[in-house]
Amino acid sequence: MFRYDSNLKQVARGLRNGMTLSEQLLWSRLRGRQIQGIQFYRQNPIGVYIVDFYAPKAKLVVEVDGRQHLELDYRENDASRDAYLAGAGLSVLRFSNTQVSQELATVVTIIAKTLLDRINPAQLLISGNTYQPTHFLTDNPTSPLS
Repeated sequence: MFRYDSNLKQVARGLRNGMTLSEQLLWSRLRGRQIQGIQFYRQNPIGVYIVDFYAPKAKLVVEVDGRQHLELDYRENDASRDAYLAGAGLSVLRFSNTQVSQELATVVTIIAKTLLDRINPAQLLISGNTYQPTHFLTDNPTSPLS
């Protein structure tokens, strides 16, 4: 795990309790290792930031952005945040609230593909990962390696 500002722990807890509808919808598909058997955490502190969703094994951050992220100030902040996270070796996927609420299956497929691109397939079968994912990018739902 990454170091983070200890003051963010309480803030993150508050954000978990007040997730947007789009965040709740996406969380319903990420939680419980449903995608490729990978664990996600929600509202997770990393450094000086709190990211919406984080998959440590894949070093993947998923952000769900509202309309305000279209404004220049937010875009600049998002760019510096993404650069910070990239410098820490993380990849960031950004989706709008609209994409999540209207195209959830597509969003989940993009996340699943990105997970496969970022993880060695052998890591998906490491001992201790006994969860059975419900979303694979293959025609054979019993194996993530097919």
